Amino acid sequence: MRSPLSGVGPLTESIQNALGLSYSMIGLITTLPLICFAILSGFTLYFTQRFGLEVTLGAALFILTIGVLGRSFANIPALYLGTLFLGIGIAVMNVLMPSIVKRDFPERSGFMTSLYSGVMGIGATLGAGISVPLAQATNWQFSMGSWAAFSMIGLLFWIPQLKNRTKPKNPIHIGLAIKKLGSSPIAWQIALFMGLQSLIFYAVLAWLPEILIDRGMTPTKAGLVLSVSQGAGILGSLIIPSIAGRFSDQRKIVCVTGAMEIIGMTGILLSDTFMISTWAAVLGFGLGGNFSLALLFMVLRADSAELTTGLSGMAQSVGYFIAAFGPVLFGFVHDLTNSWNIPLYSMLVIAGLQLLFGLGAAKDRVISTNT
Repeated sequence: MRSPLSGVGPLTESIQNALGLSYSMIGLITTLPLICFAILSGFTLYFTQRFGLEVTLGAALFILTIGVLGRSFANIPALYLGTLFLGIGIAVMNVLMPSIVKRDFPERSGFMTSLYSGVMGIGATLGAGISVPLAQATNWQFSMGSWAAFSMIGLLFWIPQLKNRTKPKNPIHIGLAIKKLGSSPIAWQIALFMGLQSLIFYAVLAWLPEILIDRGMTPTKAGLVLSVSQGAGILGSLIIPSIAGRFSDQRKIVCVTGAMEIIGMTGILLSDTFMISTWAAVLGFGLGGNFSLALLFMVLRADSAELTTGLSGMAQSVGYFIAAFGPVLFGFVHDLTNSWNIPLYSMLVIAGLQLLFGLGAAKDRVISTNT
Protein backbone atom coordinates (compact mmCIF):
# COMPACT_ATOMS: atom_id res chain seq x y z
CA MET A 1 0.00 0.00 0.00
CA ARG A 2 2.96 2.40 0.40
CA SER A 3 5.97 1.23 -1.61
CA PRO A 4 4.39 2.13 -5.01
CA LEU A 5 3.92 5.68 -3.68
CA SER A 6 7.26 6.25 -1.94
CA GLY A 7 9.23 4.83 -4.85
CA VAL A 8 8.31 7.75 -7.13
CA GLY A 9 10.14 10.65 -5.44
CA PRO A 10 13.71 9.31 -5.84
CA LEU A 11 13.00 8.52 -9.53
CA THR A 12 11.70 12.00 -10.36
CA GLU A 13 14.74 12.97 -12.43
CA SER A 14 14.73 9.72 -14.41
CA ILE A 15 11.01 10.00 -15.19
CA GLN A 16 11.36 13.66 -16.19
CA ASN A 17 14.28 12.94 -18.51
CA ALA A 18 12.50 10.01 -20.13
CA LEU A 19 9.06 11.59 -20.59
CA GLY A 20 9.76 15.35 -20.52
CA LEU A 21 7.42 16.14 -17.63
CA SER A 22 7.35 19.39 -15.62
CA TYR A 23 7.56 19.46 -11.81
CA SER A 24 3.79 20.01 -11.66
CA MET A 25 3.14 16.97 -13.87
CA ILE A 26 5.49 14.85 -11.75
CA GLY A 27 3.58 16.02 -8.67
CA LEU A 28 0.41 14.70 -10.31
CA ILE A 29 1.81 11.16 -10.06
CA THR A 30 1.57 11.48 -6.29
CA THR A 31 -1.65 13.50 -6.37
CA LEU A 32 -3.71 11.11 -8.54
CA PRO A 33 -3.81 8.37 -5.87
CA LEU A 34 -4.81 10.96 -3.30
CA ILE A 35 -7.71 12.05 -5.51
CA CYS A 36 -8.77 8.40 -5.68
CA PHE A 37 -8.52 8.18 -1.88
CA ALA A 38 -10.71 11.27 -1.57
CA ILE A 39 -13.41 10.14 -4.02
CA LEU A 40 -13.65 6.42 -3.31
CA SER A 41 -13.19 6.34 0.46
CA GLY A 42 -16.77 7.48 1.02
CA PHE A 43 -18.16 4.63 -1.12
CA THR A 44 -16.34 1.77 0.59
CA LEU A 45 -19.11 1.29 3.19
CA TYR A 46 -21.52 0.63 0.30
CA PHE A 47 -19.12 -1.84 -1.33
CA THR A 48 -18.72 -3.86 1.87
CA GLN A 49 -22.48 -3.98 2.49
CA ARG A 50 -23.12 -5.02 -1.12
CA PHE A 51 -20.28 -7.49 -1.77
CA GLY A 52 -18.82 -8.30 1.65
CA LEU A 53 -15.56 -7.21 3.23
CA GLU A 54 -13.44 -10.07 1.89
CA VAL A 55 -14.48 -9.71 -1.75
CA THR A 56 -14.11 -5.93 -1.62
CA LEU A 57 -10.59 -6.18 -0.22
CA GLY A 58 -9.62 -8.90 -2.72
CA ALA A 59 -10.82 -6.78 -5.63
CA ALA A 60 -8.81 -3.85 -4.30
CA LEU A 61 -5.64 -5.98 -4.16
CA PHE A 62 -6.17 -7.12 -7.76
CA ILE A 63 -6.74 -3.56 -9.04
CA LEU A 64 -3.64 -2.38 -7.15
CA THR A 65 -1.52 -5.07 -8.82
CA ILE A 66 -2.77 -4.16 -12.30
CA GLY A 67 -2.09 -0.48 -11.64
CA VAL A 68 1.48 -0.96 -10.44
CA LEU A 69 2.32 -3.15 -13.43
CA GLY A 70 0.55 -0.84 -15.88
CA ARG A 71 2.38 2.33 -14.96
CA SER A 72 5.78 0.71 -15.53
CA PHE A 73 5.37 1.11 -19.29
CA ALA A 74 7.51 3.97 -20.58
CA ASN A 75 4.76 6.26 -21.89
CA ILE A 76 2.69 9.02 -20.34
CA PRO A 77 -0.84 7.51 -20.72
CA ALA A 78 0.23 4.21 -19.09
CA LEU A 79 2.03 6.10 -16.31
CA TYR A 80 -1.06 8.05 -15.31
CA LEU A 81 -3.64 5.31 -15.97
CA GLY A 82 -1.65 2.82 -13.91
CA THR A 83 -1.31 5.42 -11.15
CA LEU A 84 -5.09 5.90 -11.23
CA PHE A 85 -5.70 2.15 -10.83
CA LEU A 86 -3.27 1.72 -7.96
CA GLY A 87 -4.92 4.71 -6.29
CA ILE A 88 -8.31 2.99 -6.53
CA GLY A 89 -6.96 -0.18 -4.93
CA ILE A 90 -5.18 1.56 -2.08
CA ALA A 91 -8.18 3.84 -1.42
CA VAL A 92 -10.44 0.89 -0.59
CA MET A 93 -7.77 -0.88 1.46
CA ASN A 94 -7.08 2.29 3.47
CA VAL A 95 -10.70 2.41 4.63
CA LEU A 96 -11.11 -1.28 5.39
CA MET A 97 -8.07 -1.78 7.61
CA PRO A 98 -9.41 0.16 10.66
CA SER A 99 -12.74 -1.66 10.40
CA ILE A 100 -10.95 -5.03 10.33
CA VAL A 101 -9.08 -4.04 13.49
CA LYS A 102 -12.34 -2.94 15.14
CA ARG A 103 -14.15 -6.14 14.13
CA ASP A 104 -11.47 -8.78 14.81
CA PHE A 105 -9.26 -7.18 17.51
CA PRO A 106 -11.47 -4.89 19.60
CA GLU A 107 -9.38 -5.43 22.76
CA ARG A 108 -6.01 -5.00 21.03
CA SER A 109 -6.73 -2.05 18.78
CA GLY A 110 -3.60 -0.11 19.77
CA PHE A 111 -1.25 -3.04 19.14
CA MET A 112 -2.87 -4.06 15.84
CA THR A 113 -2.90 -0.47 14.59
CA SER A 114 0.81 -0.28 15.43
CA LEU A 115 1.44 -3.55 13.61
CA TYR A 116 -0.26 -2.80 10.32
CA SER A 117 0.74 0.86 10.13
CA GLY A 118 4.31 -0.18 10.96
CA VAL A 119 4.34 -2.71 8.13
CA MET A 120 3.07 0.00 5.76
CA GLY A 121 5.97 2.13 6.95
CA ILE A 122 8.39 -0.68 6.08
CA GLY A 123 6.92 -0.72 2.58
CA ALA A 124 7.36 3.03 2.26
CA THR A 125 10.96 2.77 3.48
CA LEU A 126 11.81 0.06 0.98
CA GLY A 127 10.27 2.09 -1.82
CA ALA A 128 12.25 5.20 -0.92
CA GLY A 129 15.53 3.42 -0.22
CA ILE A 130 16.00 0.96 -3.07
CA SER A 131 14.14 2.54 -6.00
CA VAL A 132 17.24 4.33 -7.32
CA PRO A 133 19.69 1.41 -6.91
CA LEU A 134 17.11 -0.88 -8.51
CA ALA A 135 16.65 1.57 -11.40
CA GLN A 136 20.41 1.87 -11.83
CA ALA A 137 20.75 -1.91 -11.98
CA THR A 138 17.88 -2.24 -14.48
CA ASN A 139 15.81 0.83 -15.47
CA TRP A 140 13.23 3.12 -13.88
CA GLN A 141 10.32 1.22 -15.44
CA PHE A 142 11.35 -2.05 -13.79
CA SER A 143 11.91 -0.23 -10.50
CA MET A 144 8.37 1.24 -10.66
CA GLY A 145 6.74 -2.07 -11.60
CA SER A 146 8.63 -4.29 -9.17
CA TRP A 147 6.38 -3.29 -6.26
CA ALA A 148 3.56 -5.35 -7.79
CA ALA A 149 5.29 -8.37 -6.22
CA PHE A 150 4.01 -7.32 -2.77
CA SER A 151 0.39 -6.91 -3.85
CA MET A 152 0.54 -10.22 -5.76
CA ILE A 153 1.71 -12.00 -2.60
CA GLY A 154 -0.98 -10.24 -0.58
CA LEU A 155 -3.62 -11.32 -3.09
CA LEU A 156 -2.48 -14.95 -2.95
CA PHE A 157 -2.70 -14.94 0.85
CA TRP A 158 -6.14 -13.33 0.68
CA ILE A 159 -7.72 -15.77 -1.81
CA PRO A 160 -8.80 -18.29 0.90
CA GLN A 161 -10.71 -15.46 2.60
CA LEU A 162 -12.91 -14.82 -0.43
CA LYS A 163 -15.24 -17.71 0.41
CA ASN A 164 -16.38 -15.94 3.60
CA ARG A 165 -18.00 -12.83 2.07
CA THR A 166 -18.71 -11.36 5.49
CA LYS A 167 -21.35 -8.64 5.50
CA PRO A 168 -22.37 -6.47 8.47
CA LYS A 169 -24.73 -8.24 10.89
CA ASN A 170 -26.46 -4.95 11.66
CA PRO A 171 -25.83 -2.82 8.58
CA ILE A 172 -26.06 0.93 9.09
CA HIS A 173 -28.19 2.82 6.62
CA ILE A 174 -25.66 4.73 4.55
CA GLY A 175 -27.70 7.93 4.61
CA LEU A 176 -27.99 7.74 8.42
CA ALA A 177 -24.24 7.15 8.73
CA ILE A 178 -23.47 10.14 6.52
CA LYS A 179 -25.84 12.35 8.52
CA LYS A 180 -24.46 11.14 11.84
CA LEU A 181 -20.83 11.61 10.85
CA GLY A 182 -21.36 14.82 8.91
CA SER A 183 -22.82 16.52 11.98
CA SER A 184 -20.15 15.22 14.37
CA PRO A 185 -17.36 17.63 15.43
CA ILE A 186 -15.27 14.60 16.39
CA ALA A 187 -15.49 13.13 12.88
CA TRP A 188 -14.49 16.44 11.29
CA GLN A 189 -11.56 16.91 13.66
CA ILE A 190 -10.28 13.43 12.83
CA ALA A 191 -10.76 14.09 9.11
CA LEU A 192 -8.93 17.42 9.17
CA PHE A 193 -6.16 16.04 11.39
CA MET A 194 -5.60 13.18 8.97
CA GLY A 195 -5.90 15.42 5.91
CA LEU A 196 -3.27 17.91 7.02
CA GLN A 197 -0.94 15.12 8.16
CA SER A 198 -1.33 13.42 4.78
CA LEU A 199 -0.79 16.68 2.89
CA ILE A 200 2.59 17.10 4.59
CA PHE A 201 3.48 13.42 4.26
CA TYR A 202 2.84 13.19 0.53
CA ALA A 203 4.49 16.55 -0.20
CA VAL A 204 7.61 15.33 1.64
CA LEU A 205 7.37 11.96 -0.11
CA ALA A 206 7.23 13.57 -3.53
CA TRP A 207 9.71 16.43 -3.13
CA LEU A 208 12.24 15.86 -0.31
CA PRO A 209 14.67 14.00 -2.61
CA GLU A 210 14.44 16.76 -5.22
CA ILE A 211 15.02 19.45 -2.56
CA LEU A 212 18.19 17.67 -1.46
CA ILE A 213 19.36 17.07 -5.03
CA ASP A 214 19.01 20.81 -5.66
CA ARG A 215 21.30 21.37 -2.66
CA GLY A 216 23.99 19.21 -4.26
CA MET A 217 23.18 15.75 -2.93
CA THR A 218 23.27 12.76 -5.30
CA PRO A 219 19.95 11.06 -6.15
CA THR A 220 21.05 7.91 -4.33
CA LYS A 221 21.89 9.78 -1.12
CA ALA A 222 18.68 11.83 -1.39
CA GLY A 223 16.69 8.62 -1.67
CA LEU A 224 18.47 7.26 1.39
CA VAL A 225 17.57 10.38 3.40
CA LEU A 226 13.94 9.87 2.41
CA SER A 227 14.23 6.24 3.49
CA VAL A 228 15.64 7.42 6.86
CA SER A 229 12.55 9.60 7.24
CA GLN A 230 10.28 6.70 6.31
CA GLY A 231 12.19 4.36 8.64
CA ALA A 232 11.69 6.77 11.53
CA GLY A 233 8.04 6.85 10.52
CA ILE A 234 7.93 3.09 11.08
CA LEU A 235 9.09 3.60 14.67
CA GLY A 236 6.47 6.30 15.13
CA SER A 237 3.78 4.02 13.72
CA LEU A 238 4.85 1.13 15.94
CA ILE A 239 5.44 2.99 19.19
CA ILE A 240 2.81 5.74 19.32
CA PRO A 241 -0.46 3.73 18.93
CA SER A 242 0.71 1.09 21.42
CA ILE A 243 1.19 3.84 23.99
CA ALA A 244 -1.88 5.87 22.98
CA GLY A 245 -4.17 2.83 23.11
CA ARG A 246 -3.58 2.57 26.85
CA PHE A 247 -5.19 5.95 27.50
CA SER A 248 -8.67 7.30 26.92
CA ASP A 249 -7.30 10.79 26.16
CA GLN A 250 -4.35 11.19 23.76
CA ARG A 251 -3.80 14.98 23.76
CA LYS A 252 -0.35 14.89 25.39
CA ILE A 253 0.81 12.38 22.79
CA VAL A 254 -0.51 14.56 19.96
CA CYS A 255 1.51 17.47 21.37
CA VAL A 256 4.69 15.40 21.23
CA THR A 257 4.20 14.11 17.68
CA GLY A 258 3.05 17.53 16.44
CA ALA A 259 6.12 19.20 17.93
CA MET A 260 8.38 16.66 16.24
CA GLU A 261 6.88 17.48 12.84
CA ILE A 262 7.47 21.20 13.37
CA ILE A 263 11.04 20.71 14.65
CA GLY A 264 11.95 18.37 11.78
CA MET A 265 10.47 20.65 9.12
CA THR A 266 12.29 23.66 10.60
CA GLY A 267 15.58 21.77 10.56
CA ILE A 268 15.15 20.84 6.88
CA LEU A 269 14.28 24.43 6.04
CA LEU A 270 17.16 26.11 7.88
CA SER A 271 19.98 23.65 7.31
CA ASP A 272 21.71 22.90 4.03
CA THR A 273 22.67 19.25 4.19
CA PHE A 274 24.18 19.33 7.70
CA MET A 275 22.31 16.95 10.03
CA ILE A 276 19.68 16.58 7.32
CA SER A 277 19.18 12.90 8.11
CA THR A 278 18.50 13.80 11.75
CA TRP A 279 15.88 16.40 10.84
CA ALA A 280 14.32 14.00 8.31
CA ALA A 281 14.14 11.31 11.01
CA VAL A 282 12.49 13.66 13.53
CA LEU A 283 9.96 14.74 10.89
CA GLY A 284 9.35 11.15 9.83
CA PHE A 285 8.75 9.95 13.40
CA GLY A 286 6.19 12.71 13.94
CA LEU A 287 4.43 12.02 10.65
CA GLY A 288 4.35 8.26 11.27
CA GLY A 289 3.05 8.73 14.78
CA ASN A 290 0.33 11.13 13.68
CA PHE A 291 -0.76 8.90 10.80
CA SER A 292 -1.18 5.92 13.12
CA LEU A 293 -2.96 8.14 15.65
CA ALA A 294 -5.47 9.17 12.97
CA LEU A 295 -6.12 5.48 12.25
CA LEU A 296 -6.44 4.72 15.95
CA PHE A 297 -8.91 7.57 16.41
CA MET A 298 -11.15 5.95 13.77
CA VAL A 299 -11.22 2.81 15.89
CA LEU A 300 -11.55 4.45 19.31
CA ARG A 301 -14.07 7.17 18.46
CA ALA A 302 -16.74 4.90 16.89
CA ASP A 303 -18.91 2.41 18.78
CA SER A 304 -19.09 -0.36 16.13
CA ALA A 305 -17.14 -1.88 13.23
CA GLU A 306 -19.74 -0.61 10.75
CA LEU A 307 -19.55 2.95 12.06
CA THR A 308 -15.76 2.66 12.06
CA THR A 309 -15.95 1.87 8.34
CA GLY A 310 -18.13 4.93 7.83
CA LEU A 311 -15.86 7.14 9.95
CA SER A 312 -12.79 5.79 8.19
CA GLY A 313 -14.41 6.47 4.82
CA MET A 314 -15.40 10.01 5.74
CA ALA A 315 -12.09 10.88 7.39
CA GLN A 316 -10.06 9.53 4.51
CA SER A 317 -12.32 11.03 1.86
CA VAL A 318 -12.10 14.52 3.37
CA GLY A 319 -8.51 14.01 4.48
CA TYR A 320 -7.13 12.86 1.16
CA PHE A 321 -9.07 15.54 -0.70
CA ILE A 322 -7.03 18.00 1.32
CA ALA A 323 -3.84 15.99 0.89
CA ALA A 324 -4.26 15.81 -2.89
CA PHE A 325 -3.34 19.47 -3.19
CA GLY A 326 0.00 19.01 -1.44
CA PRO A 327 2.38 17.57 -4.07
CA VAL A 328 1.00 19.59 -6.99
CA LEU A 329 0.90 22.89 -5.07
CA PHE A 330 4.37 22.23 -3.69
CA GLY A 331 5.67 21.71 -7.23
CA PHE A 332 3.66 24.63 -8.64
CA VAL A 333 4.97 27.08 -6.04
CA HIS A 334 8.51 25.91 -6.78
CA ASP A 335 7.95 26.40 -10.51
CA LEU A 336 6.61 29.89 -9.75
CA THR A 337 9.32 31.02 -7.31
CA ASN A 338 12.23 28.77 -8.32
CA SER A 339 12.77 28.15 -4.60
CA TRP A 340 11.87 25.44 -2.09
CA ASN A 341 11.75 27.81 0.91
CA ILE A 342 8.22 29.15 0.45
CA PRO A 343 6.69 25.64 0.12
CA LEU A 344 8.58 24.58 3.26
CA TYR A 345 7.37 27.62 5.22
CA SER A 346 3.81 26.78 4.21
CA MET A 347 4.29 23.24 5.55
CA LEU A 348 5.18 24.70 8.95
CA VAL A 349 1.88 26.63 9.03
CA ILE A 350 -0.02 23.49 8.03
CA ALA A 351 1.72 21.47 10.75
CA GLY A 352 0.52 24.01 13.33
CA LEU A 353 -3.08 23.71 12.12
CA GLN A 354 -2.81 19.92 12.16
CA LEU A 355 -1.77 20.05 15.81
CA LEU A 356 -4.87 22.09 16.72
CA PHE A 357 -7.27 19.63 15.06
CA GLY A 358 -5.35 16.70 16.55
CA LEU A 359 -5.94 18.02 20.06
CA GLY A 360 -9.68 17.98 19.38
CA ALA A 361 -9.60 14.48 17.89
CA ALA A 362 -7.60 13.19 20.87
CA LYS A 363 -10.28 13.99 23.48
CA ASP A 364 -12.05 11.04 25.10
CA ARG A 365 -15.36 11.01 23.20
CA VAL A 366 -17.26 8.42 21.13
CA ILE A 367 -19.59 8.71 18.13
CA SER A 368 -22.58 6.43 18.67
CA THR A 369 -25.36 5.30 16.34
CA ASN A 370 -27.79 5.54 19.26
CA THR A 371 -27.31 9.24 20.03
